[in-house]
Amino acid sequence: MHVSLPQLSKGRYRARLAEHATDVAGALALRTLAFGTAELDRDRFDDICVHVLVEDIRTGTLVCCFRMLVLDGGADIPTTYSAQFYELSALGSYEGRMVEMGRFCIHPDWSDPDILRVAWGAMTGFVDTNQIEMLFGCSSFAGTETEDYLDAFAMLKHRHLAPKRWLPKVKAPNVFRFAASLRRNPDAKKAMLRMPPLLKTYLMMGGWVSDHAVVDNHMNTLHVFTGVEIGAIPPARKRLLRAVAG
Repeated sequence: MHVSLPQLSKGRYRARLAEHATDVAGALALRTLAFGTAELDRDRFDDICVHVLVEDIRTGTLVCCFRMLVLDGGADIPTTYSAQFYELSALGSYEGRMVEMGRFCIHPDWSDPDILRVAWGAMTGFVDTNQIEMLFGCSSFAGTETEDYLDAFAMLKHRHLAPKRWLPKVKAPNVFRFAASLRRNPDAKKAMLRMPPLLKTYLMMGGWVSDHAVVDNHMNTLHVFTGVEIGAIPPARKRLLRAVAG
């Protein structure tokens, strides 16, 4: 399946698709560093995904990367990374083109907010160029202790659960059913402080999440399935993203 990404440079950063094995090796090395895994962070999906790289223009340093798996529709959802952890048959009837975004990471020594902006500008350009109608993936919280994130999970329950027609069901053996178990009203400030930056961006785009989190001991994370229907992104947010994608 041919896909493309318009060239994107903003300030000191540029985003591009990986073009050869050396590019992909650099992404795998950055992921291994960012995720703190003992072995090289690689799996079978790396061979069927396209990889997006964000680099410092002056030095060529790779500062951010993520991968994308493009699907022609929901019938292909069982082939995705997310489908290992979530029962996604509800999305099987989705007719539009979809992309699964995964393994998003930023170099731990870099904290410039423009990196995230350029990454999302690249994603926006990719979505527009390749007629993508839904973006989805797993959004991760660091660590596996649910107590650290109760206000964040309460906010997800009250404001951001998936529509019933797309709601993922439980598949993984170890999950935190926050929508069923939490009875607290979220402290909005605490919730947003503990919300992962990537998930926060999804939510600002009108994204929604599963009603449970998967406890992933291998990656030392809690993650929720997250979806964004491109047509439902608020117009003001679309304008901001497209201004960066420019």
